[in-house]
Amino acid sequence: MTKEYTQFYINGSWVDPTEKKTIEVINPANEEVCAHISLGNEADVNKAVEAASAAFKTFSVTTKSERLDILDSVIDTYKKYHNDLADAVTEEMGAPSKLSVQAQAGAGIGHIIEAAKVLKTFDFEESMSPHKVFKEPIGVCAMITPWNWPLNQITCKVAPALAVGCTMILKPSEVAPLSAYIFTKIIDEAGLPDGVFNMINGDGPGVGTALSKHPGIDMVSFTGSTRAGTLVAQNAAPTVKRISQELGGKSPNIILEDADLEKAVKGGVMHMYNNSGQSCNAPSRMLVPSAKLAEAEEIAAEVSKKVVVGDPKAEGTTMGPVVSEVQFEKIQGLIEKGISEGAKLVTGGPGRPDGLNQGFYVRPTVFSEANNDMTISREEIFGPVLTMIPYDSEEEAIQIANDTEYGLAAYVQSSDLDKARKIASKLRAGNINLNGAGQTPNLPFGGYKKSGNGREWGAHGFADYLEIKAVAGFEE
Repeated sequence: MTKEYTQFYINGSWVDPTEKKTIEVINPANEEVCAHISLGNEADVNKAVEAASAAFKTFSVTTKSERLDILDSVIDTYKKYHNDLADAVTEEMGAPSKLSVQAQAGAGIGHIIEAAKVLKTFDFEESMSPHKVFKEPIGVCAMITPWNWPLNQITCKVAPALAVGCTMILKPSEVAPLSAYIFTKIIDEAGLPDGVFNMINGDGPGVGTALSKHPGIDMVSFTGSTRAGTLVAQNAAPTVKRISQELGGKSPNIILEDADLEKAVKGGVMHMYNNSGQSCNAPSRMLVPSAKLAEAEEIAAEVSKKVVVGDPKAEGTTMGPVVSEVQFEKIQGLIEKGISEGAKLVTGGPGRPDGLNQGFYVRPTVFSEANNDMTISREEIFGPVLTMIPYDSEEEAIQIANDTEYGLAAYVQSSDLDKARKIASKLRAGNINLNGAGQTPNLPFGGYKKSGNGREWGAHGFADYLEIKAVAGFEE
């Protein structure tokens, strides 16, 4: 049954858009219409900003205890809808059911729980006798979120904003808006004060631009492509509002000479294929000692053969489709580019996997004998495509790793932890993962260079939602 998610959530109520304009939401597994949503406009944004501004006057001065009660209510309600959220993610962007339950929906509640944990001991005041420094909520926040990890990106923005006393307007991706709609139902059921949380569906030009430019918005938190992030920053500049951005990545995975090659390659390949390669921190460039490249190729090919691509709702599927036809065509073009530029195709390649003629399915693909000047080594593919690059010394590996406009994540594999630590210290990236260690919700997440600014997750994620007020002579 096609879902009709055509209302917005403004000032504590579900309301019709000011203009009736709907678009189809496509299920990427079967290319069928699974829902309709409305596209908002500037008038809808104005209503939401007005509601959030009014609510900020009272919500900004609530006590820590009151906000903890709100977060606890959201957590309890989220748990009731956990499987519904997971089903929505599978339907809207194609994540396999197991991944949707455990990682997609699981990450969402993880950030809310972590924000509540941080809030319990967070100090909003700092004595510098005879002066005092106060950390105050920044105001009305616009949150523009992507389709690839929809709940993760919504909650790692909403949770800290609620925790510190901000009000907000969420614009989820119009490509994958179903889980955001259910999340909004959770917020409504959890009983937040009217106007604290608002949600408007829409596209970048219609809603994203209006939010970024609006003088009543104090802060914009954006996750998406670097191209779109620069537009958000340009639109926000005239009003001098704060911008926090988590953007693209082309993350290196350095396998050192002393690493367990089979374990390192297998882990790197499987990580690359997770979520169909649609993660900004995916280890998309695997740097391998030249003498071990042939062996690494064999391991990568064997791992790729075991990937089960297919219906994300089917038991046993380990990789679903990519999110849309636009993404599918982009990935296909970059695979063709890799071939034409002379990279060695180890496995995969253009076209859909055998037997999958409908749906936006991509063949798990590994290139090798690449260099860092090739398009597949420099552009974010955002699909299940791994590029293997040989190196002859650790110094060269570090140089290749840092030779990118991005700096979101990097990975190092070594049997010598001290050596891995030393390599990590020389990498220009915001998140370094040693020997398969993964991110946890208490770690700050964000990047260097064109991967963005600011940090999300945990206590560090509170900072972007706070203003600092210094009061001189406050104390006797």
